[in-house]
Amino acid sequence: MSTTLSINCGGTLLSLDKPRVMGILNVTPDSFYDGGKYTSDRAIMNQVERMLSEGADLIDVGGMSSRPGAVLIDEELEVKRVIPVIRSILTHFPNTLISVDTVRSSVAREAAAAGAVMINDISAGKFDAKMCSTVAELQLPYVLMHMQGSPEDMQHNPEYSQVTVEVLDFFIQKLGELRALGVKDVILDPGFGFGKTVAHNYQLLTNLSAFSMLDCPVLAGLSRKSMICKVLEVNPSKALNGTTALHMVALQNGARLLRVHDVKEARETISLFETCRVHNPHPCC
Repeated sequence: MSTTLSINCGGTLLSLDKPRVMGILNVTPDSFYDGGKYTSDRAIMNQVERMLSEGADLIDVGGMSSRPGAVLIDEELEVKRVIPVIRSILTHFPNTLISVDTVRSSVAREAAAAGAVMINDISAGKFDAKMCSTVAELQLPYVLMHMQGSPEDMQHNPEYSQVTVEVLDFFIQKLGELRALGVKDVILDPGFGFGKTVAHNYQLLTNLSAFSMLDCPVLAGLSRKSMICKVLEVNPSKALNGTTALHMVALQNGARLLRVHDVKEARETISLFETCRVHNPHPCC
């Protein structure tokens, strides 16, 4: 990718000339890999400190699991989980760039008031008609993700005729809507594991460069997902090596953000990727 990319995170300009790392912070009891690990303030702050020290550029705070089969939790409970955590992070680590992982405009608004500088919405506004206009009003970067169905039913029987083309068409349509509302910074997330079979996921990964035509940075959320576990016949706790391998594939195909559980390993992958680019006399991206 030759064009210079940057996003305005609440007044902080984050350059994406080199790929960045988004550290996952699930303050939930039931997320597929780390549910229940980070529910006390001490555990949360220890994990944030660890991710920042290992090189995380953003921390993505989520209060509701989106694993296959998950259902929407009560809005009041989501707010109770997420907003105090955002405030606490910024008290302990004031310069942290925080993304909030939510499908609700009200939670996005409260998170922004608490100091979040990015909205990560797995539903692309499908679950809350006010989400896109709220993002436009807040003027924060928006992670636009593709999902077929909802977490509750998305893996029942996902079908596409041409998955990459259909996801690309979806992005084109939604980008038009967001631009019309005045949303400036949009990050594209093809939604690995969200309403896709293993085959669909690998088709998207190997064709990830197709989304570069939209002139938006691409986020890859691959960390410890079932597309790795099913191929390697391991559980998520044993999927770090596979995650690292697919991170390199994503970077080679144009990803500018990696959303990860394991920051150190992702940062090392980016360092090796960047070294390869420096020594490649004929770069393809």
